[in-house]
Amino acid sequence: MDAQAFMNELKRHNPKVKLAEIREAYDFARAAHYGQKRFSGEPYFSHVLEVAFILSELGLDTESIVAGLLHDVLEDTNVKGEDVARIFGEEVFSLVEGVTKINEIDLDAAEEEKAENLRKVILATTKDIRVIIIKIIDRLHNMRTLKYAPKEHQIRTARETLDIYAPIAYKLGMHSIKSELEDLSLRYLEPTVYQELKRRINKTLPEREKEVKRIVEDIQKKLEEKGMKVTVYGRAKHFYSIYKKMKRKNLRFEDVHDLYAIRVIVDTVEDCYRILGLVHALWTPLPKTFDDYIATPKSNLYRSIHTEIIYGGFPLEIQIRTWDMHRSAEDGIAAHWRYKDTERDKEFDRRISWLKQVLDWQRSSQTAQEFIERMKIDLFKDEIFVFTPKGDPIPLPEGATPVDFAYGVHTDIGNHCMSAKVNGTVVSLDTQLKSGDICYIVTSKNGRPSRKWLQTVKTQNAKSKIRQALGIKGHFDLGKKETSLKRPKETKLLDSIVKPAKYSKATLKFGKCCTPKLGEKIQGYRTKDGKVAVHEQNCITLRALDDSRKIELSWRSAKSKSGDFKINVKVTDRVGILPDVLNTIANSGMNIKALRTKTSKSKYDIQFDVHVEDEGQLTGIVNQIKGIQNVLDVKVTVP
Repeated sequence: MDAQAFMNELKRHNPKVKLAEIREAYDFARAAHYGQKRFSGEPYFSHVLEVAFILSELGLDTESIVAGLLHDVLEDTNVKGEDVARIFGEEVFSLVEGVTKINEIDLDAAEEEKAENLRKVILATTKDIRVIIIKIIDRLHNMRTLKYAPKEHQIRTARETLDIYAPIAYKLGMHSIKSELEDLSLRYLEPTVYQELKRRINKTLPEREKEVKRIVEDIQKKLEEKGMKVTVYGRAKHFYSIYKKMKRKNLRFEDVHDLYAIRVIVDTVEDCYRILGLVHALWTPLPKTFDDYIATPKSNLYRSIHTEIIYGGFPLEIQIRTWDMHRSAEDGIAAHWRYKDTERDKEFDRRISWLKQVLDWQRSSQTAQEFIERMKIDLFKDEIFVFTPKGDPIPLPEGATPVDFAYGVHTDIGNHCMSAKVNGTVVSLDTQLKSGDICYIVTSKNGRPSRKWLQTVKTQNAKSKIRQALGIKGHFDLGKKETSLKRPKETKLLDSIVKPAKYSKATLKFGKCCTPKLGEKIQGYRTKDGKVAVHEQNCITLRALDDSRKIELSWRSAKSKSGDFKINVKVTDRVGILPDVLNTIANSGMNIKALRTKTSKSKYDIQFDVHVEDEGQLTGIVNQIKGIQNVLDVKVTVP
């Protein structure tokens, strides 16, 4: 493409760009790269020209297009940074320098070094989002022409693209680019799989194209007959998404029928829901395939309604969205420059809000490896949406727990979390949440994080806040394995607990939902494996458990000793009061040596002579007896 043709195309895509500045950069870059060749044998300038052209297609501003033309001059030519700054300005120089710094990062290094390098990539993004957009487009064109590179270079570049640049493109909402990067990566990482998919899809392509055309026409006709103004078209699903589905569900290609998706585009949000109702009325919807990303957008602000129907005996995915949602889904953050208005500015701010989170991680991470773990889990993993009781969606990674949810709502909620209800049912704090769950967190001013939470939470936000509350430093040490997260002196603490005689051989363990401290009131619960879980007496989770499996426990006192005691219980008369008190004491494992009662009108004084192995047991028994209906008072005396 010569200079004039390039300028004409730029003007067609984006009439607002400053052609004179871009033409100056065109001539400068062509001269700087003169004589340089690519693996394909083409002039190197063809690459930077293509990068600038794609940036123009996306609607990026003049400075981005100029930087696209110049993005390799500092690294691959004799041009100096001060020359770029002097001729094209500090803003362009900053963009070119940012891309150059990313290019200098070795992502094919040892694990810890790779982690540090990825941190640099992301942090380069935080200074100016256009840096990473230019780099992603640079990588896109390199992937499109990767077939000319040596095999080793192909594999290394494809792996890096799949692990880093495709997920970042997704996070920025650049869905079409993300999908192309994934497909191109699959071509080199799994060449046999890719070629087989391509062969099979191409083999049936003519028939499938006819089928999709028929489906599109049928759906468009039926919806228009209902008075709806719609645009319907079909798109082939990307190779990588088909590959992931085959791998995830262990399917053969012949068993994958939904190779196409249908998009229905309308003018308003209200029309989206009308279309959904019509689609479900006209065709049978498949259960558990409905996702409303309009009501609850993804964290990258993707919005659409997804549903699957049975069409012609096979599942067919339907995506329903407005034109505005469609443009945003295709271009992602790049749409900010194409459609500049107040709403776009707000959306832009929301899209880059994750960068603020990255900066927080940078400050709080002890090592680069810890930082990389945060990136992998919180940014690159599939996400779910869990709702507060008020209906606010909290985005979380798959496998997240109520504790992750609590910290996602607010740090104070997490730090004082005692128990959780999911969809109205009390659950343990290590329960894995599902998209659509409604989670209610029970808090207590006396609650505090448990070290055991660190073993089950998935978000690095939760891990960081838990460690901070417990005063634990980062758990990644350079070149070392993860340090133990067990409760210090846990065995000693368990040895300090007095069990009833009948459970003397039962193994004690701490519950996962609370953190009993030495001297605090505790209670046990017989688990299905025959062990006794130790809980704080006011543990909300414990309260929801079967009372018949609860056991009185106490801490062994420093001056622990066995002995005889009298327990005096004052009660008002009711049927069954004596057996209730008697069974409470008997179930504790105490030896009842004598029992006496005195009657005074409607009141009774019941006196038990008991022998205990540890006088520390008495406090727990007294509290339990006081909780019995019609008990007025309990006193312990020494004979």
